[in-house]
Amino acid sequence: MATSVRWQGVYPALLTPFTASDELDLPLFVKNLHAQLDAGVHGLIIAGSLGEVSTLTGSEKVALLESALETVNGRVPVIMNIAETTTREAVRGAREAEEKGADGLMLLPPMRYFADARETVEFFKAIAQETSLPIMIYNNPIDYKIMTTVTMFEELAKLSNIQAVKESTRDLTNIARMRNAFGDRYRLLGGVDTLALESLSAGADGWVAGLVDAFPLETVTLYDLVKAGRMDEARSLYFWFMPLLELDIQPKLVQYIKLAATATGIGSEYVRAPRLTLVGEERERVLGIIEAALAVRPSLQTA
Repeated sequence: MATSVRWQGVYPALLTPFTASDELDLPLFVKNLHAQLDAGVHGLIIAGSLGEVSTLTGSEKVALLESALETVNGRVPVIMNIAETTTREAVRGAREAEEKGADGLMLLPPMRYFADARETVEFFKAIAQETSLPIMIYNNPIDYKIMTTVTMFEELAKLSNIQAVKESTRDLTNIARMRNAFGDRYRLLGGVDTLALESLSAGADGWVAGLVDAFPLETVTLYDLVKAGRMDEARSLYFWFMPLLELDIQPKLVQYIKLAATATGIGSEYVRAPRLTLVGEERERVLGIIEAALAVRPSLQTA
């Protein structure tokens, strides 16, 4: 039985750990999952950008999904990301995710091809019409060059299973724009770590987070503090967190966040080529940021 998706709270965009021989490291994946669950996250996203989706085979995506579902055992919803170059393959991936037990989907726009507004809307609609799973649209024109506008969301609102938006435009006014246009029709989740406090304060329902992969308790605590209106405490934690959160907006965010997860004992540095692990001055610089934050890490407790 599927777990209900509320599209609210902290949803980690999970890393995909690999072994030294470039295989999935499922035991380490499960270790990180337990850290996320222990911290109180509200959902999990498999095979997103941070999960190196473009390098994963179909069978590897299924293995990650099945491992997550078994580990979670219904405690939180498990969301499968769909990132494909063709509508046919995206539909196939959505159907397979539903068959394997995913609780929801996150949809990226068409990969590689710079689709126009009509093509993008038809792409999303074609997938939504072939699954009963609830869907979150990933709106990230910075990285994927396609902006899903309010006008486009008006058309998508006709499909009831398109329910949420990962808001990564980096334009905070877009939260107000979406609320003015749709009220609560769409759940809005901030998708940029360095704008987390601002997005939540502006009315976002949740946070699709990146540094949560290394710092789950700090991420959930920040969300809880903002939602409880304890802003002085939230700002203090946010200011400590910011040098780490800035790792999420770099071209090598995967390598940087994997290094952070390694430093906190719930990840490894291995990435899949063409990505390469960090070396030399770059690795020392990023590790210095991580170690400086760990040296003054706040003392937090789970609820």
